[in-house]
Amino acid sequence: MKNKVIRVLSFIGLGFLEPAIRLASGEEPKKNAMEFVKKIILPIITIVVFMVTWSKGAEALENREREYKLEQAFASGGEQAVNELKACFEANGSSCQITALPTPSAVYNAFNKLIADHKVISEKKEAFIEKTAALNEARIANGEEPIVYTGRPSFVDQINRSIKTVFAGFFLALFLAVPIGIVLGLSEQLRASFNWLIQIFKPVSPVVWYLLVYMIVKTFTLGFDGDTSFIISFIAVGLCAMWATLVNTTLGVSSVDKDFINVAKVLNLSTLQKIFKIILPSSFPLIFTGLRITLSVAWMVLIAIELLSQSPGLGTFVWEEFQNGAADSNAKIIAAMFVIGGIGFLLDRLMFTIQQLMTFTEE
Repeated sequence: MKNKVIRVLSFIGLGFLEPAIRLASGEEPKKNAMEFVKKIILPIITIVVFMVTWSKGAEALENREREYKLEQAFASGGEQAVNELKACFEANGSSCQITALPTPSAVYNAFNKLIADHKVISEKKEAFIEKTAALNEARIANGEEPIVYTGRPSFVDQINRSIKTVFAGFFLALFLAVPIGIVLGLSEQLRASFNWLIQIFKPVSPVVWYLLVYMIVKTFTLGFDGDTSFIISFIAVGLCAMWATLVNTTLGVSSVDKDFINVAKVLNLSTLQKIFKIILPSSFPLIFTGLRITLSVAWMVLIAIELLSQSPGLGTFVWEEFQNGAADSNAKIIAAMFVIGGIGFLLDRLMFTIQQLMTFTEE
């Protein structure tokens, strides 16, 4: 039972808990105690140190900005201006707000505020749907477009939008990069012919990919009433992130053991049979490594591309909060940063789990 639990935890990316389970069962106490300290206690200590350092650093920056504003007030208006500014600080006035790095508690409060705001928006949306249900049924029956909710998206809605966009871009990258990689991997002449193109396009910035996609898509979508920002975003994400999969697929296919190819010839396998029964299974480790990198890159570039395309995702959320300049805007940006990092980690775990299922990979 113990080993089964350990295998499950390792499979889902929680292998660091193995020493705790073995220690609790009394297995090799000294060895597992050292592993427990290394894999669990030390990371907890680093988290605590990080939080304390962040908190103290944020307080120091806030004090520095406050002192600077007081000095400026004294230089321009004397003691009376200083007293007025101090009163403004005590009242948390918007005219004297501190824009330094927010503390961990401020970020936590901002995150809770975003979740509470999501609940309010969801209730409004549900109420709107209920209110317009009968009217929409009549409009649909008459061949008219239904009335849709056009209120602002919540933070959770923007997270969902970003996840939807990144997966659309990831699958686009998959369906482009893997077939092209297989073709290039099978032909040394084609690899030599197209290598220059890969080397030039691979390091291109996501901003440039966005502009290129925008120029093309806007022409094809003239007169289109749908969500063009989503189309532009996921295509730009896919084109920007596909190169790791393309390179790894090409390398994996070209590196297949020649003995396997000879076996395929002896068995008189067709080209498709050779690809699906010999080449792809042999190339899966490298292909999935490329896909894992592609998904990570897609999530990273997504924020910048959403910002440019004004797609209502996390990129737009971060930019709007930066432009907003409200008292808790910085805290919301930091909260979004942790959410972005957390989702990126979960996406990587997801791809690693699929990679384990397909290739028996161990990390």
